[in-house]
Amino acid sequence: MSKRLILCDCSGSQPLDSEALSTACGLACSKVHSALCTGESEAALAALQTPDAVFCCTQESRFFAELAGEIGVEPPLFLDLRDRAGWSVEATNPGVMIPKMSALVAEAQLTGPAAKTLDVISEGLCLILGPAEVALAAAEKLQDILAVTVLLSDTDAAPTSRGFDAIRGRLRSARGALGGFAVTVDALQSLDITGRDWSWGPPRDGGRSECDIILDLSGAAPLFPAPEKREGYLRADPKSPGAVADAILAASQLVGTFEKPLYVKSEPLLCAHSRASQSGCSRCLDACPTGAITSAGDHVAIDPMICAGCGACASLCPSGAISYDAPPADSLFRRIQTLAKAYLDAGGQAPRLLVVDGHGGEMIRLAARFDRGLPAAVIPLEVEALNSFGHAELLAARAAGFLEVALLPGPRSDLEVQQHEIELANAIAPGSARLLDVAEPGALCDALYADTPLPAPVATPLRPMGTRRQITRQAAQALNDANVTLPLPEAAPYGAVLVDTEACTLCLSCVSLCPSGALGDNPDLPQLRFQEDACLQCGICASACPEKAITLEPRLNLASAALDQVVLHEEEPFACIECGALFGVKSTVEKITEKLAGKHAMFANPQAARMIQMCDNCRVNAQFHQQGSPIASKERPRVRTTDDYLSKRRDH
Repeated sequence: MSKRLILCDCSGSQPLDSEALSTACGLACSKVHSALCTGESEAALAALQTPDAVFCCTQESRFFAELAGEIGVEPPLFLDLRDRAGWSVEATNPGVMIPKMSALVAEAQLTGPAAKTLDVISEGLCLILGPAEVALAAAEKLQDILAVTVLLSDTDAAPTSRGFDAIRGRLRSARGALGGFAVTVDALQSLDITGRDWSWGPPRDGGRSECDIILDLSGAAPLFPAPEKREGYLRADPKSPGAVADAILAASQLVGTFEKPLYVKSEPLLCAHSRASQSGCSRCLDACPTGAITSAGDHVAIDPMICAGCGACASLCPSGAISYDAPPADSLFRRIQTLAKAYLDAGGQAPRLLVVDGHGGEMIRLAARFDRGLPAAVIPLEVEALNSFGHAELLAARAAGFLEVALLPGPRSDLEVQQHEIELANAIAPGSARLLDVAEPGALCDALYADTPLPAPVATPLRPMGTRRQITRQAAQALNDANVTLPLPEAAPYGAVLVDTEACTLCLSCVSLCPSGALGDNPDLPQLRFQEDACLQCGICASACPEKAITLEPRLNLASAALDQVVLHEEEPFACIECGALFGVKSTVEKITEKLAGKHAMFANPQAARMIQMCDNCRVNAQFHQQGSPIASKERPRVRTTDDYLSKRRDH
């Protein structure tokens, strides 16, 4: 059953044309109400009983959801048309915003798979760190809610209450996250509570314990990288009573079973981190703010309990070994393409995409209420993690019809990663993306309404499919002339392998270690082959080459030749002097012969030296039959027959 839009102009503050919107988006629309949340609540009740109703208001979503609960129906779908479209200085008449509203309606109808989660159990075991006067006071407030242990530094202070435990020592290390912290304490002293005067026991090093929550009131350096992203780890300045009170309140809520989102998924076999102890790609390791990614041999490992879901690893991964999964990447591409198509199909011109996270979404709402709102051609797209919107997504948006993509970072975004992805996208399609460095709604409006030059629209909008690498290539071909090779910035995941043919000996070490199969050989001839489209620029081949004959060149070759194997280096094969079979490289065999024949103890005589120029089969045969061969055996004993046994019996 098709959905039905329930419209409200919010006391006449936004122009809405029910008929025009219905024609543009292909959905039935209600009449335009003015006060569904107050004076027209009866109309809201009637609409809630209509199957597949979509309320075009998010401000009062809580009210409408409660109303639905009272009458025993499921809460409806909510869509924000007011803040993202209706409240704008450009909405002088209802028709101006119809293409944009149509795009927002089309996107709202998309559904994706349910988020994958992991249950995290916190039993309320809380470790409090900090000076005695602050830590003990916090413990007293939490002792009736949590199982509290206070770790005091070298001090004679001790609690006078048995409502919580106290220990003394130096915290050596801490690891883990909510529900699974592990700490190690040196000079650990337990409190002896027997007798009239409590006292501290003898110190010992290496004391280990586990807890669910850490409340750090020490005022010292944080225990973890990106501490604000470590769930279960709460920090507050001990000199700020307000901050301490907020941290205590937050800690009191961390008891029970929580759903931890599984933000990314990994395919270790695709990882180009290392091969045979040769270092390769470390982009995700270098970018992870929380330390959730660690080296695990030839691939990397991700701790889902520590991962905060920033998405930087998924954007930077050249092979697709790590992909964002909350929601999956393909659903994000579908949202981008749906917004562009619906806007253009409704007659919209020169669309621009504004990508925001939750912080940016609030900025849009404030800009709509207190400033000029968004321009009619600026279509907002709110994502879970801004860093997950990498160069592939940027180029896909351009290829779909957007003239540019503006990204509004929030406090949780890694600007260095975002700048890298924007730089890469702009190298492939100039003017594709920019970062909005604004901190308040007025500045956001100024940036969006400024008269900035925009690139020409794509001739034919394209909706590429496949992996992120395939989507990047398809979008780049749509935005550039065919057969062009684009220079890219350093650390780009696309490029060529350049071989110094004078130095290369065709040992093929690079072929055996290449994680993507970009480098290959020819089983019949001494050749080094290369498929440029498959190259990840991981650098394993360059670090493994014993002759240092390999260098990397970041670039994107859009010609069809990049999909084929080309010969980087080849030489004449050597013919076995015994059977004539081709093997090895002629120049290499000749060099080895020159260096070893008559000069090395193993090849001192001419017969042994000839083995250098034999194929494997002939070499083994010659070794077996040579005089004094270490692998030769004695004469094989004669097989005994029945006659032998019978003749022996006759002799007796």
